[in-house]
Amino acid sequence: MDNLDMKILSKLVNNCRKSDRQIGKELKISGGAVNTRIRKMGKKEIIEEFTIKVEPTILGFDILYIVVSGEDIKEILEQIKLVGEPFIAVPCIGGITVCGIVIKENIELKIKLARKLMTDVKVLSIFESENQGINPNLTKTDLQILDELIKNPRQKIETISKNTNLSAKTVTRCIEKLHKNEEIQFTVLYNPQKIEGFIPHVLLTGIKKDLKKTLKKLNRIFSESYLQIPIISKNQIALIMYSKNIFQMDELAQKVRKIENVNSVDLFIPKKISLYLEWLKKAIIHSKKSSTLHLVYQTN
Repeated sequence: MDNLDMKILSKLVNNCRKSDRQIGKELKISGGAVNTRIRKMGKKEIIEEFTIKVEPTILGFDILYIVVSGEDIKEILEQIKLVGEPFIAVPCIGGITVCGIVIKENIELKIKLARKLMTDVKVLSIFESENQGINPNLTKTDLQILDELIKNPRQKIETISKNTNLSAKTVTRCIEKLHKNEEIQFTVLYNPQKIEGFIPHVLLTGIKKDLKKTLKKLNRIFSESYLQIPIISKNQIALIMYSKNIFQMDELAQKVRKIENVNSVDLFIPKKISLYLEWLKKAIIHSKKSSTLHLVYQTN
């Protein structure tokens, strides 16, 4: 892996629907060169799967994040299912796992329940993702296309049109709408352990105040090290970054700590990233049964 590979991977992580030609234009190389490098990353199992990540809040759910000691994903998921549907699981170096759980209602009660039920692992932290107050106003047509994109988010417009019996114009308009929604991401699952020459890592950054202002400053200073756009969760910002070695990684963490309004920085080095879509498939099936065309959700 070289720096150009990482930039291509970053482009795909943030929007895997970008064409090879478009990525090449942004990086000032040919689309053919981009395609060759993507195929190389696929052959080396660096890129595992093209997928779609939808924040549960836009379909009327809450998301609860739990940091636990332990790496037995199967066992952890069994306990998680007693509280809600699995959303994401990331075992990290140091024997800890970060999990996301989709919750339908009674979030505070579910937090207490999670602490009681996670008996075989030590719960290090539990926090609720921030509800951004976004009204997605999704239609049944949007959901139909979203359902199709789950199968392969890189499908061409013509293929989606054929599979959904919708016009290419309708499909194009809907996908443009989905792209504009920051809660929906066309992305890739990558294997951190297969990336040679770089270390993907997350700096979970606690913010005292002025979160949006602080995020802008972080973006301005550290965007060149981003593997993925930051994720906001209440008073925390997850900076998904990559470094050449542990010393560069530590240097980045120290620089983030010195930023105004930052009160904590926790470093996580993922070993595996698993994204679960069963909750989404069920939610789409349920939402498509609605008697209304527009599925409007009230957010707190």
